[in-house]
Parts: sequence; structure tokens; C-alpha cells
Amino acid sequence: MEKLTIIGGGLAGCEAAWQAASRNIQVTLLEMKPEHYSPAHELPGLAELVCSNSLRGMGMNNAVGCLKEELRRADSLFMQAADVTAVPAGGALAVDRQAFSDFISDKIEQHPNIEVSHQEVTKIPAEGSVIVASGPLTSTTLAQHIAELTGSDDLYFYDAIAPIVSAESIDHTVAWRASRYDKGDADYLNCPMNEEQYKQFVAELCAAEKVAAHNFEKMIHFEGCMPIEEMAARGEQTLAFGPMKPVGLPDPRTGKVPHAVIQLRQDNRHASSYNIVGFQTKLTYPEQKRIFRTIPGLEHAEFERLGSVHRNTFINSPRCLNKQLQLIGQPHIYFAGQITGVEGYVESAACGFMAGLFASYNLTGKELPAPPATTACGALLRHLSNQPADGCDFQPQNVNYGLFPPLEGKKMKRALRRLAMAERALTAWDVWLDNIEVENKHV
Repeated sequence: MEKLTIIGGGLAGCEAAWQAASRNIQVTLLEMKPEHYSPAHELPGLAELVCSNSLRGMGMNNAVGCLKEELRRADSLFMQAADVTAVPAGGALAVDRQAFSDFISDKIEQHPNIEVSHQEVTKIPAEGSVIVASGPLTSTTLAQHIAELTGSDDLYFYDAIAPIVSAESIDHTVAWRASRYDKGDADYLNCPMNEEQYKQFVAELCAAEKVAAHNFEKMIHFEGCMPIEEMAARGEQTLAFGPMKPVGLPDPRTGKVPHAVIQLRQDNRHASSYNIVGFQTKLTYPEQKRIFRTIPGLEHAEFERLGSVHRNTFINSPRCLNKQLQLIGQPHIYFAGQITGVEGYVESAACGFMAGLFASYNLTGKELPAPPATTACGALLRHLSNQPADGCDFQPQNVNYGLFPPLEGKKMKRALRRLAMAERALTAWDVWLDNIEVENKHV
């Protein structure tokens, strides 16, 4: 039986392990928890979700909805876990983080072709097929070794985590339950602010004490996960048009739309805790408690987890990897997940899915055709390889329809165009899956 080593037991590593083991590859999965934890992790199990429990939208009007459906059709372990552990979240797919981790941990640990070893890896093996899925929080020693291999030791950005509050500490006489425009079920708790409260809140955010970066590091934030205080500093009304936008959320007590609204999303299956949506932050802990308790409805909030900031590392994939996610010059090394420059939980799992397939096929002497660029997985792979030749503009990306090849034919409204792209993607995906399933019979 062919052997494969995978470094990292996060979403990408577990998905890669599942796909390879399902194709009769003997997998050794190396995970440093619970012996060692990154600054952002706290659960001992595999596939821990860190900054949110949301896997984002389910509809096909968003490319991540299309990506999730592709993975679901391909027997993705990630999507199995998400569907089983889902919690109410309106038009989004959100999960119970503990149950999600438990589900994947059990599946991985019980698979006869997977051996899980809990140890910190400081160097990538020089021989044997290896998938590096160490994630954006790769340990310092391993990151240094990766930098030596890739020559890209200065590519990083900072990611921030939103606080979680206990449900029983929320004032439900102030916060009301609703989804924006009453779409779907009333899955969010909403805390209103009038204009005066909002302006004072923004001023407090801008003046608050933040956690400082080390003096040898630049603060580079990913636009899709910008700390709340960084957004506030861009202009007084920025938050009212961003994570605190009130549109579609009239206060049932007044019948009027507030100046701003803070939404809270259920964080676990038992609805005992809620995530403050869009409130990633690098404020100090005392400042978080002080300022976030000025939010109407959260005056007596008990924080189950405070926000934090951590360094996220990624490689310059267009310069480092080939189209099968192999390190150029050392094809026995594959990279998967957020360390490649895909951003987001779903994208990370999808990248792990593809790396697991590429490695499995190569180990058995077969060639796996890449999924069509018209699919969501194919579009992500193209993002990792089709950047400018010098790679200077490469930045982490969520999946989006802008990464897909344009539709041919007459012009369409954006909503219809996106649905047409999703239909095209899933049709091409099904054909690709049928072809690789035929190949699998010979692998």
C-alpha cells in the first residue's frame, strides 16, 4: 500500500487524509495538538474552527455556496460534518464548533488507513510524499523551514477573531430575533443603536488600546477579516455600511430601522453562546469588555471567548507551486489549505480535497485531470497559479465568481449571471466526477 504523510490536522489536512485513505493510500496524519497549541486554538480535537462557526452562504448567488455543493457531491468529509452539525443561521451554513470537530476527529481516527500521530513537525521530510497543511498558524520553526524551501519569508497578514458571549447574559428585552429582510428563519439576535450611541461607540473603538505588533513585523490585514477598530478608523460611517448595517432590520418595538445594528449568531447547537458577527478585533481584553458592554443588550455580557489577533502565514503559490499543488523542484511536497493563499474554511477544505486527490493519483502512477476552470474548485486552483509572472500581487482570496471564466453569450443581470455560472459549474463538476470515478476503478 502506498504511503502519504500529512502535516496538520486542520480542515485541509483532514480532508486530504480522508480523500487519500478512501483511495487505499496509507496516511500518517501529524498534528501537534494537544501537545502544542497555536495562539488561536483551544480545542484538542482535529479540524477546529477558530474565528467563526459560519461557513457562509448556502445560496448559489454566492460562489462559496457553489463550492460547498461541489464538495458535497464529491463525498467531502468536511461537508458531511457540516451538514450533520449545522445550527440555525438564516441563509448561511453555520455549525456547532465542538460537534464539528468531534465528528471529523472520530471519522479520521477510526479510518483503517489513517494513523494519527500527535507531534510537532519542525521540518518537512526530505523523502516520501508529503502534504503540508499546517495552516495559516504554522509554528515558527516549521514556517522558517518552509521559507527556506520557498524563498518567501515575508508574506504574511494578520487575522482577527470575534468575541463570543453567553446567551443568558444577553438582554432579550433589548435584542430581538430576526434575519435581515425576514429571509429564512429568525436566526440572529439584533442589538440596535441610535445615531448618538453609534457615534460614541465608533469614537471609543478608535481611541481604544490595541494589542501591538512585534516591532519587527508589519501589520497586514486581510480585507475579508478586517478588525472592527480598523474599519472604524476608515471613517465614522464605515461600520454603519459594513458589519453594523441596519438595512432590513426594523426594530419591532418602534417599527423603525435603527441607525446601526449589531448582529449575534448562534455559535453552538444548544444556543448557549453567540458570536458577535463581524467583530474581529485586536483590542486588548479589558478594552473589549469595556467597549462591547456599551452595546445595547450586551451591558451585562459574559464573554466565553474574547477576540484576539494572530499572524497568518501563506506562501507565494504562483511562484512556488505547480498546477497540482506540488512544490516546484521538489514534487514530493504538496501544499494545501490556507497556507497556499486560499482564504476561508470552505476554500481550505476544498484545497485539501484537491491535494489529497493529486497525491493519491500520483502515488499510484495515474494522472488526475484538474477540474475545469468553470468549476469552483477549478477556479480556486487557477487563483493559485494564474497570477502575474512575478507573483508580486498575490494575496489570499475567498472563492468568488470573479475567479471564474466569464459566461459567453448575451449580457445578464448579476443575479442571473451568478446562477448561470453555478449551473455551468455543477454540470462540469458532475462530468469531472464521473470521469475520475471511472479512473478510481483502476487506481
